Amino acid sequence: MERGLIWLPLLVLFIGLAWAGWREYQKVEAYRHWAESFDRAKYDLYAVVGQKDDLITWGKPARGKPTSLQTFSLKEVTTIRLLVDGQTVSTDQLPAKGTPSIAFTFSNGETVTIPFTQITLAAQWMEKLQEIANTYATK
Repeated sequence: MERGLIWLPLLVLFIGLAWAGWREYQKVEAYRHWAESFDRAKYDLYAVVGQKDDLITWGKPARGKPTSLQTFSLKEVTTIRLLVDGQTVSTDQLPAKGTPSIAFTFSNGETVTIPFTQITLAAQWMEKLQEIANTYATK
């Protein structure tokens, strides 16, 4: 009987880990289906982002499909900045640690901030989105 009591917590732990893994798998599969319609897409713990032409769509990852989706056009954006811990940083000198995000400022003064988990990934996205925004600004 004591052997059964020793194995019971391990069984409960295994079931809990399997359940958590299944939930995460469902999120990733929902993201994969959602991301098929975009030119570029990103999934991480904080946000999902998709870019199709000049439109950026972002929201929060969820089991079914991403929630709290918002869409805006890069044509409406006046500045794109890389933030780490709320401070603007240059892509030439990226800090090793911090909480990165990309801030989009619109002509009406409104700002949208999209969180990222990795500083280098946020820098790559910012550079690519600035390049795309510049092509639409020159048209």
